[in-house]
Amino acid sequence: MKVTLDRYIELTPETRGGKPRIAGRRITVADVAIAYLRLGQSLEEVAAEYDLTLAEVYAAMSFYYDNKEAIDESIQASEAFADSLRPICPSVLQEKIKVLRNVRTDSLPS
Repeated sequence: MKVTLDRYIELTPETRGGKPRIAGRRITVADVAIAYLRLGQSLEEVAAEYDLTLAEVYAAMSFYYDNKEAIDESIQASEAFADSLRPICPSVLQEKIKVLRNVRTDSLPS
């Protein structure tokens, strides 16, 4: 029995920066790996969240483990890029939370 991942995983330069992704979708192998390995979701939960088949999720994880070093480097590079933008592009949500916390603490009785 020959197993092929090319049915499930594709790399195209014009979609998601050429990162390996689920064929016909914008969901990358890294997205699946992060949900499973870092967020602790089961593979069934990942499949349900992204509307994927279990075969697609297992293929993504198989591809991840076959290319772990390169994909982990890509994830780290993306995180470093996001971190570099935080000082110049502050989170609107974080600012709203900060304001709400200040309002609550200011309204507390002394």
